[in-house]
Amino acid sequence: MPNYEIGQIVHHTRYDYRGVVIQIDDTCCASNTWYERNRTHPNRNQPWYHVLVDGGSQTYVAQENIELDQDLSEIHHPYIPRIFSLFLKGRYHRFSPN
Repeated sequence: MPNYEIGQIVHHTRYDYRGVVIQIDDTCCASNTWYERNRTHPNRNQPWYHVLVDGGSQTYVAQENIELDQDLSEIHHPYIPRIFSLFLKGRYHRFSPN
């Protein structure tokens, strides 16, 4: 079961970056080739998160490697305005359907 939700800001405990969750997979959906190139080889059978990283990149990260970020400031990424409409109290919120 995922510990984090779309719009929450997380911190990578090993690589020390901040990012916002944009999608969640119940288990690792990456190819075996991608997984084998991953330096840490976290367990595939846990939630994995698509994260927009502060500064402009995007990553795919296992739940065991992230924690909620204590910094309540915004993430700077060019895709954020395409996905989220509001930043409030340290969390992003998606566009409301019309």
